[in-house]
Amino acid sequence: MKSLKINDTVIVIAGANKGKEAKIVKIDRKAGKACLEGIGVVERHMKRTQFNPKGGKKTIHLGIDLSNLKLKEASKTVKSAVKNVDKKGDKKAKKGAK
Repeated sequence: MKSLKINDTVIVIAGANKGKEAKIVKIDRKAGKACLEGIGVVERHMKRTQFNPKGGKKTIHLGIDLSNLKLKEASKTVKSAVKNVDKKGDKKAKKGAK
């Protein structure tokens, strides 16, 4: 299985956001979670402090467990039929063909 990386497009396969597609913004390997663009975003209310005298709201990403994500594969490749053509333009005879 290919490991997930930042900027990969994934599909959520379990949980409240099942079936949604998103890009990976950040990965925390130690916790086993990934932050997705537009999914799992919440606002935290910040208390007034000396460094933030106004307080306010801060948007953060909640991580989604890596086991609940599946890498979205690129469009499936279709093999086209290749005909063996001789230099003269005649088809080559297959072995065993009558």
